[in-house]
Order: sequence, then C-alpha cells, then structure tokens
Amino acid sequence: METETSEQCRKNSCWSSWGMKKHMGGHGGGGALYGLGFIGALVYYLTTAPSLLAGVIGVVKAILWPAFLVYGVLKFIGA
Repeated sequence: METETSEQCRKNSCWSSWGMKKHMGGHGGGGALYGLGFIGALVYYLTTAPSLLAGVIGVVKAILWPAFLVYGVLKFIGA
C-alpha cells in the first residue's frame, strides 16, 4: 500500500488550510487533569509548609505529582 505524499493529501483535503491535520479533536483532557491536579497539589503543599524551604519543595512536588502518583500505585500493587 502506497502512502500519500503531503501534496496528495492536501489535494484530498485531509489537511486544513493551516497545514495541520483536520482530525485532531479530543486530545486535551490530560492537560486539563494535570492542570487541576497541579493547582490542588500546589495549594495543599503551600498551605501545609512550615517554612520557606518547605514551600519551595512543595512547588517542586506539585509539578511532579504524577510521578509520585504512579510510584505509589506501582508500590501498592507490588510491581
């Protein structure tokens, strides 16, 4: 099976006028979930921080919260 070149694809209208594929919908849910989790973790870590250093560490933890979550789940299931 031969793949289409980008010029053939443009002629067949699978590309928009901006050069991006038209069928790109529904790919933004993960970013929203990460953003909400980041804000929630940031609020939690900053409100429980007893010192400035703990607050800075809390900001780093808020950025890396998905890694902590995956690590905890894998540890829980014994993988």
